[in-house]
Amino acid sequence: MKKVERINIIMRYINNRSHFTISEIMREFNISRSTAIRDIREIEAMGMPLVAEVGRDGGYFVMHNSVLPDVRFTDNEVKALFIAFMATRNQQLPYLKSRQSLAEKLLGLISQNQQDDLVLLNQILLFVGTNSNNPDLLDLSDLPHPMLEKLIQILLLDRYLLVTVEEEKIIKTYPIYLLHLYHEKSVWLIEGFDVKEEKKQIFPVDQLTNVKPYPAKKRLSKKKILEKLSEQEEVNNLVLELGPKAIAQFKKYHPLKSSISYTNPYQTTANLKTYINVNKPEELNEITNWLLFLGGDIKVREVPAEVLEVIQERLCLYYP
Repeated sequence: MKKVERINIIMRYINNRSHFTISEIMREFNISRSTAIRDIREIEAMGMPLVAEVGRDGGYFVMHNSVLPDVRFTDNEVKALFIAFMATRNQQLPYLKSRQSLAEKLLGLISQNQQDDLVLLNQILLFVGTNSNNPDLLDLSDLPHPMLEKLIQILLLDRYLLVTVEEEKIIKTYPIYLLHLYHEKSVWLIEGFDVKEEKKQIFPVDQLTNVKPYPAKKRLSKKKILEKLSEQEEVNNLVLELGPKAIAQFKKYHPLKSSISYTNPYQTTANLKTYINVNKPEELNEITNWLLFLGGDIKVREVPAEVLEVIQERLCLYYP
């Protein structure tokens, strides 16, 4: 008998009794004492209000002989939750210590037929980072950096932070107001306003060595921060419309800090608006290479003349 199925049956067994003991569970389900205790603890964690009785013949009983209100999902809702859960493999989600435990609890809420459907979906559907020879074997670690959870806990209380970052073996500390915490190219990133330098900064969470609230007396108000960001905002000089092939290329690689904005529900077309500093030769060269990498599935609405000149020079080399 599978663990999920056994726990479901145990829950029904004890909910229909005024009293039960660990020994009874061991005999009824032919399991060891340690397994019985572990199952009972998981059932308690799922919300069943068990009360333990102290004494030589002590055991458990269910408060008011009832479980908490049922959570009911439609078949499509169950499948949507399960597929979303599968799709987050290798996404390094905070707080997620055990996918197996969450999957078992989801399975414990549904019928046997629904469970069979999810098992079949798990065998059929593959997502990025899944090993096709063994879908349960992840190609990458899905455990996030330990600092991520601490960072989020502090953020829930305060967005003014003092972050310590290790950059090329050099430790630096930055006072920031956090604008966004986001996940891109399998890396968690902090986008914040540097209160001291008064400019936007981006830090990989993997480089954090410490984070704590920034002293209140040295803070710049949120209103002032947004005003300064608005003043510093550069005018977009590269505007593109991307088709499905270009979007696929964008997802593989892009050197930009900007993201694409999808223009239809199927995410097959998108817009990209960003600023290119044409006075930096290395940036100009990188953007030119990248635009060629995107391929022909783009429509250029606006582009700096300097970028066009470099592209024409490149094309002349290939097609004299």
